[in-house]
Amino acid sequence: MLLDIFNNNAFGVIALTDAVNKLRFVPGLLGKMGLFTETSISVTTATIEDRQGILALVPPTPRGGPGLAMDKFKRHLYAIPVPHFEINDAVMAEEVQNLRPFGQSTGLTSVQTMLSQRLQQHSQSMEATLEYSRVGAVKGVITYADGTTLDLFATFGVSQLPAVLFDLSNATPVAGAVRQKCAAAIRSIAVQLDGVPFSGVYAICGDQFFDNLIANVEVRASFLNQIQAAELRTGYVHGGMSYGRFEFGGIVWENYRGAVGGQLFVDTDKCHIMPLVPGLFRTVYAPADYIETVNTLGQRMYAKQFVMPNGKGIHLDTQTNGLCYCTRPNVLQVGHMGAT
Repeated sequence: MLLDIFNNNAFGVIALTDAVNKLRFVPGLLGKMGLFTETSISVTTATIEDRQGILALVPPTPRGGPGLAMDKFKRHLYAIPVPHFEINDAVMAEEVQNLRPFGQSTGLTSVQTMLSQRLQQHSQSMEATLEYSRVGAVKGVITYADGTTLDLFATFGVSQLPAVLFDLSNATPVAGAVRQKCAAAIRSIAVQLDGVPFSGVYAICGDQFFDNLIANVEVRASFLNQIQAAELRTGYVHGGMSYGRFEFGGIVWENYRGAVGGQLFVDTDKCHIMPLVPGLFRTVYAPADYIETVNTLGQRMYAKQFVMPNGKGIHLDTQTNGLCYCTRPNVLQVGHMGAT
């Protein structure tokens, strides 16, 4: 009766997809912050248009004569394939055996529990994969598990801002040096935004960078006799994936905690600085490669089951087709602990 159970409507592609999208995901700082605007497309390639206005100083011209001839808007189209991530699993007949009496459907809940456990494992891996892609978008270079990369600077034909060296390893730091570096970083970002307003500047930090930052005499002196001093001493849990966050020099600094299989999401001696601008970061979801989903709007995750040819079990597939990227990678900066 295994086939009867899995042919039940509770195990159709729609029901399973709903289930995997409702499960609790692995906590991820960038995902919880809502920095990434999520959209769906019905194709497998994201087409991104850059329509750049021209800002120019207008020189004086003779009255009654011709004025300045303005250049037209420059438009560029970029086509980026949406990466496909898939997990293949199976529920074997032996695993379902004896879960319910013969000829009755009372064991349906037990099978659903088994599938839910498998789907939760899948969704945790998928969410970790998406979060790693988000971190890559903040860095400007997204690295996937197979070693391939998506270099957003090269893709959009822009240069990365020079790295900021904060001199956090110096036992006798120069007075005011860290705050000056913060101001220079903010100004560089503002120049690249070219008048686009931003509500703040945020930095995700590796462990050693963050520890050295809060130990810096200039930083600590700024918080003496202030309520924030407690945060520098102890930090606090935030979102389940990171701890310790404070504002200094016009930048909000947060220690990013995240690793899978020993792979740190953020290098321990670096930070990645970004402005808070609506629509700066995006995630595009493409449809799954199933007959049922051809040319439909993509969902965050999909799940599907189908019977093995030998009838001994059910294949269980989970997938996501998500592209994370930064629309203006030229505003991204990396910070190092190194000396100036």
